[in-house]
Amino acid sequence: MMPPPARCQRVSLLSPVRSAPSFSPLLSDIQGVQGSSSEHHRHGGGGVYGFHPEKLFVFGDSYADTGNLPKSAIDWQVPYGITFPGKPYGHFSDGLVLTEFLAKYLGLKSPVPYAMRKNTPKLARYGMNFAYGGTGVFNTSVAAGEPNMTAQIDFFQNLLKELACKKSELESSLALVTVSGNDYTTYIADGGSDQGFPSFIACVVDQIAVNLKRIHDMGVRKVAVTAIEPFGCLPKFTVANSFQQCNETVNTLARLHNTLLQQAVAKLNSECKDPEAFIILDLYDAFASILNNKGNFSF
Repeated sequence: MMPPPARCQRVSLLSPVRSAPSFSPLLSDIQGVQGSSSEHHRHGGGGVYGFHPEKLFVFGDSYADTGNLPKSAIDWQVPYGITFPGKPYGHFSDGLVLTEFLAKYLGLKSPVPYAMRKNTPKLARYGMNFAYGGTGVFNTSVAAGEPNMTAQIDFFQNLLKELACKKSELESSLALVTVSGNDYTTYIADGGSDQGFPSFIACVVDQIAVNLKRIHDMGVRKVAVTAIEPFGCLPKFTVANSFQQCNETVNTLARLHNTLLQQAVAKLNSECKDPEAFIILDLYDAFASILNNKGNFSF
C-alpha cells in the first residue's frame, strides 16, 4: 500500500454512526451532475452532462463503502443499519450511503462490493464497489491493513485483467471517487503542525489527481470526485462549543482542499481535451445547505 511521500505526514477518523442525510442538494446542484424528473423518466436515470452510464465503479472510504470490511468490523454491528434495511449490513450509516444515492439517481443498482466478488462469476452488470471504510488517499492510522485508494485502483486493474476486459467495455461507465478527510484527521492525530497543513493538503490533492487520471486511462469514460465536506462541523470539532458552532479554522482547510481540487480537475480536463471527463461532486455545499436548514451554523 502507498504511504504518504516523505514530505507528507498521515490521517484518520473512522466515521461514526450517522443518519444518512438527504443528498437532494448534491444531486440537483452539484457541479457536473444534472437531471430532472422528466429526464430521469425518459432515460431510466439521471445523467452526467448528458451521459447516462450503465456501470458505476466506486473508490474511497466510509461515505461509499457498502460492505467491503469483514463481518467482524464495527459497521456490521448495531446500531448501524437500523433505519435501513433494519439491521447492520456493512454500511457506515444507519441507512443508505453516497454510493446508493448516486446509483439510484443514475437508475442503476448499487454495485456489488469487491469483497463479495466471488459471489459473482463475472464483472457485475452495474460495476463494482472498491471503497473501504476508514481509508484515505494514503494509509490512515485507523485503517491499518485496509487498502488505501491506490490499492483499491490496483484491485480494479487486476480485476479487469482477470476478466480480460477491453476499454470499449468501460466506455459506458462512471467512476465515483470519495474522499471525506481521513487523511487530514490522521494528520491531526499524528501531531502534524498547523504550518505544514497547507503543504500536506497539496500533497493529498496531487495524489488524488494521479488516481483520477489512472482510472480514466483504464477506459472509464467519466470520473466524479467528491469535494471535502465542511469537516469543521463534525462533532469532533464542535464539541468545544456545545455543538453550536463549526470550527472555521478547520473549514478553511477544507475549502483550500476544494480549491486545489478544482484546479487539479480543470488541468486534467484540459490535458485530456475533454472538459467533462472529470467532474466534482460538491459535498461542501451539500452539507452546508443541510446544516444551515437545521440550525444556525456559519461557514
